[in-house]
Amino acid sequence: MQVSLESLGSLERRLTFSFPAENLENQVGGRLREIARGAKIKGFRPGKVPAKVIEQRFGAQVRAEILDGMLREGFSNAVRQEQLQIAGQPRIEPAADAGETLSYVATFEVVPDFGDIDVSKLNIVRHTAEVADADIDAMIENLRLQRRTLQKVERAAQAGDVVEVETWTQVGDERFPAEGAEYGSTVIGSESMFKPLEEALVGVKAGDETVAEVEFPADWRAPQLAGKQAKVHLKLTNVSEPVLPEVDAEFIKSFGVKSGEADQFRNDIRTNLERELKGALMTRLRREVGEQLIAAYESVEMPPKLVEAEARDMVWQTVEQARRQGRHIEAPADAHLNYMDAARKRVLVGLLVGEIARRNELRLEPKRVNETLRLIASTYEEPQQVIDLYRNDQQLMAGLQNRVMEEQVIDWIAERAQHTEQSLSFSEAIRPA
Repeated sequence: MQVSLESLGSLERRLTFSFPAENLENQVGGRLREIARGAKIKGFRPGKVPAKVIEQRFGAQVRAEILDGMLREGFSNAVRQEQLQIAGQPRIEPAADAGETLSYVATFEVVPDFGDIDVSKLNIVRHTAEVADADIDAMIENLRLQRRTLQKVERAAQAGDVVEVETWTQVGDERFPAEGAEYGSTVIGSESMFKPLEEALVGVKAGDETVAEVEFPADWRAPQLAGKQAKVHLKLTNVSEPVLPEVDAEFIKSFGVKSGEADQFRNDIRTNLERELKGALMTRLRREVGEQLIAAYESVEMPPKLVEAEARDMVWQTVEQARRQGRHIEAPADAHLNYMDAARKRVLVGLLVGEIARRNELRLEPKRVNETLRLIASTYEEPQQVIDLYRNDQQLMAGLQNRVMEEQVIDWIAERAQHTEQSLSFSEAIRPA
């Protein structure tokens, strides 16, 4: 195979490679003959289908598949031959027709030269935390709250009550709404309603009214009230208190603990919280290591096309997340420009992690992949179905393997860096930074 390499800039390369056309035709012919031996086509006996019919029926597909494989193999061999470290995906296009030779041009970016990568110079804060009995108690209370029922009360409203309320607001000479009132409900203390208004409802009974004088924040969601002093008229129409279920055998069984035993229930909760904690601590460590790597190598030039692709992917992720939440947002064509700095940092950390793995010959640990897969599967009702889904989906499995490999490298860096430990409570550890 013939290979030539050109430099299009500090990090962009153009690689031309070619191989004899007869290699493709030989492989296509061999594959079509294999198909012919077992092909079942109406009107022909098995193994007796004419070569022209096989070519017409399967030729294009077979040729495309074999050519794709040859291009992948040829490009990989050329990259190895030139000792290149690729950043991102190459763009491969046919070169000018050269008769008996198939030539292709690959354009791509390469990993920058990071020089000496000495992770022992990094200073890492490594957070630690444990699941305490109080955390299990708190989770059980959350589960009780999820199963609560509401009971109407005649007393004055207090923190924790669910209240239904009618409101209208006076700002100067203007009334909002102009007629009638707005209707809503809130849990006092949840701050799903403007906090001063929730506080004004404490001590008020159903059927009674009160007026709260407040100043709305400058970024308040209703523009006509933003930054304004206002008198908000509130009328309670209903007050209900939550009634929490007892933590009895029936309650415990409803969460999948067939025995209904409290000890088993608490053990299951501890296992789930420890799994959540492990993920949260790894997220913190990943962020800590990433910030240190960025600070140490921020002056290194990044592949511009790879950074732009990452920024565009971040835009897509933002739009997709909004869609899942039931919101529709339009991203302008240049929206990715707002993400370029964050994208550059992501690319920098990703390339450094990959380069550290390569230089130190770190290999994916199958045992760790299996442990992570079992951990993911354990959060579902049918764990084995989830495991089988991953095993049979190359894309899902590749994503899992990339995640595990990254975690391996992050752990490897943290073990060799200078670090101090900082103890956190469970609630602090799982709180997003």
